[in-house]
Amino acid sequence: MSQESPVAPDADLQDRLCLSLVAGVGPKLQRALIGHFGDAGAVLAASASQLRRVPGIGGKLSETIARARDDNDVAAELALCRANGIQVLTPEMPEYPKRLLEIYDPPGILYARGELRGEDALTIGIVGSRHATHYGATQAERLASALVRAGYTVASGLARGIDAAAHRGALVAGGRTVAVLGSGLLNIYPPEHVDLADEVASSGVLLSEAPPRARPLAGAFPQRNRLISGLSLGIIVIEASLRSGALITARHAMEQGREVFAVPGRIDNPLSKGCHALIRDGAKLIESVDDVLEELGPLARPAPTGDGRTIQHPVELQLNEIEQQVLAAIPAGATTIDEVVRASRLATPQVLATISALEMRRVVRRLGGNTIARA
Repeated sequence: MSQESPVAPDADLQDRLCLSLVAGVGPKLQRALIGHFGDAGAVLAASASQLRRVPGIGGKLSETIARARDDNDVAAELALCRANGIQVLTPEMPEYPKRLLEIYDPPGILYARGELRGEDALTIGIVGSRHATHYGATQAERLASALVRAGYTVASGLARGIDAAAHRGALVAGGRTVAVLGSGLLNIYPPEHVDLADEVASSGVLLSEAPPRARPLAGAFPQRNRLISGLSLGIIVIEASLRSGALITARHAMEQGREVFAVPGRIDNPLSKGCHALIRDGAKLIESVDDVLEELGPLARPAPTGDGRTIQHPVELQLNEIEQQVLAAIPAGATTIDEVVRASRLATPQVLATISALEMRRVVRRLGGNTIARA
């Protein structure tokens, strides 16, 4: 009995891309269709009547999907991406951001210009008003610079105001930054940020779930916001009115199980009201990068850093050389202080003092007596 041959990776990519180009088929419907038929190729080969059996697929949309291979020039779209240095990623590819796989509706297709790296698992989003004050822009730049110096990647949306200040702060500090667009990667919005987009792509990555030439439609930006939070361990909100899109990002972050931080502002500034409301509702008030590190708990999975280490807790990014040496001597399970002294090759008083410092940072914990373990 012959086995059915697997779909070639490039054929599957073309089918996934073709399906994503169908107007009205977003991430949730893509997932439902592929879940029903098995793969994107089977979805595109299905008849309109078969497609209508999937919840959410009506008569008009079923006809559009059934014609998708004829209506969409996938080869031309891929050629356009190749010519402009744009990667087309699907969730099955190793380059696809793993943190996005944790959210409810990850993009079926993600376009990337620049380089995604393993250390981008340590990302913090910074969002806020497009009409930022000097104070807000200054805080965004300051926090972004401090975050990248601590080893984080900074994510934002390339918008005017706080977003642009956050990207620039990361770039000035020589760090990595991710910009998630609500338009296509070849249709930068706002247009005055074309040069900034090029800088981001050179030192990080531009991402979008929209085809490269897609226009910036108003409805795409709330959808874009879920990706900023989805990529991040937490979101920092700086200057947001009560109707700000930044609060939508904060809501996505809460729904996705991400941390939410807010920078307080002047009580007579309307742009402070959204941040103050978040703080009243439980967001962490922050004044420095240390406030962010203190709040973030252990990572769900170890993350690589830019210097080749693997960490389990974000605060490890700020450990000095001796603290790193002692922590490296503590295995995954419980151990004794005597064993740490032997493994680290440091003097006992130095190890004891360092373990106390690591306890205060909540990286290690005492289990009683002479026994310790990683937190």
